[in-house]
Amino acid sequence: MSRSVPAAGPQPLPVALLLPGQGAQYPGMATGLYGHDEVFTSAADEVFAALGTEGGRVRDDWLRDRPRVPVDHVTRSQILLFTIDYALGRTVESWGVRPAALLGHSVGEMAGAVLAGVFTVADAARLMWDRVTRLAEGPAGGMVAVAAAPDTLTPYLRGDVVVGAHNAPRQTVLAGPEPQLGEVTDSLRKQGLVCRTVPSSTPFHSPVLAPLAARTEPAFAAVRARPPALPLISGYTAAPLTADQAADPAWWSSHPAAPVRFWPALDHLLRGPGRHLVECGPGRGLTAVARRHPAVLAGRSRGLPLLPAGPADRAEARDCLAAARSVLTPA
Repeated sequence: MSRSVPAAGPQPLPVALLLPGQGAQYPGMATGLYGHDEVFTSAADEVFAALGTEGGRVRDDWLRDRPRVPVDHVTRSQILLFTIDYALGRTVESWGVRPAALLGHSVGEMAGAVLAGVFTVADAARLMWDRVTRLAEGPAGGMVAVAAAPDTLTPYLRGDVVVGAHNAPRQTVLAGPEPQLGEVTDSLRKQGLVCRTVPSSTPFHSPVLAPLAARTEPAFAAVRARPPALPLISGYTAAPLTADQAADPAWWSSHPAAPVRFWPALDHLLRGPGRHLVECGPGRGLTAVARRHPAVLAGRSRGLPLLPAGPADRAEARDCLAAARSVLTPA
């Protein structure tokens, strides 16, 4: 008489890290983890140490209730998003989770490049600082999220206002200098379209930043870039980063002025087997977008944010991280 064999339990989904960019930042983001979670703190300190005195100033502003430089300023938002994305990625790895893939949005791609082994964290931190100090000299402008497909917005674009990001089928971010961006936004609102200002005083992913972005190419050329050791889906090409791209200084320097194709990149990521999409960064914007994807709606993939959606009690960040760990590393 044969014995019955117990049915195998459900296999865990491969983990893919989603790394957010400009617009996800908010005051106090992830500060509840600093000094509380050893891995997170150590990883964040790697970035601050690489920046020397400036790193100390960035850290102090991040932890203060009243920072000297506001979090939305380019010299704070970008480097802190990079720091938190990277530190959360290392935290997830410390749980014994090896990511099957990485997908960054805007500056999140730089954090992904470090986690994938393309750059050392010290090199990437210094490259980021070189970038943001140059971009701080750029023209006044910003970004506006519009509840519409990119093609429907084309007739309203003018001057240097462009589609800066395609985040979802009906979620497009326009970018450009002022006053043109404001004029375009007013026209769209008159047409009944919902528009939301993205927290930024810099027109990221607009060609007006191209001359300043190009000046960072020598810094990228001066560091060693390795082929990615993990699949890194580029938010700019919607395809895996190649070894040639990883080694190309012009490729990396172009990112602040290039359009982001997050939705096509997410679609590429979710074409294969199901994924557990873990948002390693402040907010829950990428998780919200991912939950609209057919693979998630059908239950083949899932989304999991690590931090609160916005400013909250510092203990809430710890609670969110603890809850995520229990999901990703069940007993």
